[in-house]
Amino acid sequence: MRVLLIEDDQTVRNFVAKGLSEAGHLVEQAADGKQGLSLACQDKFDVIILDRMLPGGVEGLHILETLRREGNLTPVLLLSALADVDEKVAGLKAGGDDYVTKPFSFSELQARLEALVRRNRNEAQPLTKLSVGDLEIDLLSRSVRRGGQKIDLQPREFRLLEFLMRHTGQVVTRTMLLEGVWDYHFDPQTNVIDVHISRLRQKIDKPFDRALVHTIRNAGYMLQE
Repeated sequence: MRVLLIEDDQTVRNFVAKGLSEAGHLVEQAADGKQGLSLACQDKFDVIILDRMLPGGVEGLHILETLRREGNLTPVLLLSALADVDEKVAGLKAGGDDYVTKPFSFSELQARLEALVRRNRNEAQPLTKLSVGDLEIDLLSRSVRRGGQKIDLQPREFRLLEFLMRHTGQVVTRTMLLEGVWDYHFDPQTNVIDVHISRLRQKIDKPFDRALVHTIRNAGYMLQE
């Protein structure tokens, strides 16, 4: 991937650039905000590493806000010694995609960068179908099949299954389901999730030999082969 590294601390800049180069990535460097903004606007990068506090009169958040205002959606990972929660919130609200505080582990930084690039590429090419084993849903026709057999789901059941499939292999908590499927940002203390999970299992698991929806005790649910 092509990385733009905007960082005034030469030690940090050399450390990150060396690590990324050794991992096979192409790194363009900028030591101040003015140079960094110019490079970000003139060239195309897969991801930008942006220090919050920069010399030269062009601060990190100004660069970020300028890029977003001009429609530049390149993923930006903010790198800063400012570890306060309010500072992180400010960075993310300004358009940042992730926030790493100094000191940091290079392996974590690299993993976060690669995750941002993967996510950006997936969003640029939206999926129309999701599948787990012999279960498949078509997001355009809103249809569901397992083993070639059509399964009729109610709209809420379809949203629930889609959410689970988008998080295949991950534990999905009650809070995640309430927010992602029901748009609740609080727990109404009802059994609505349990009821819908039960209905979904009746349709996509019970008629087949192998269950895909698993209960993770004291945690939530997981869709997995």
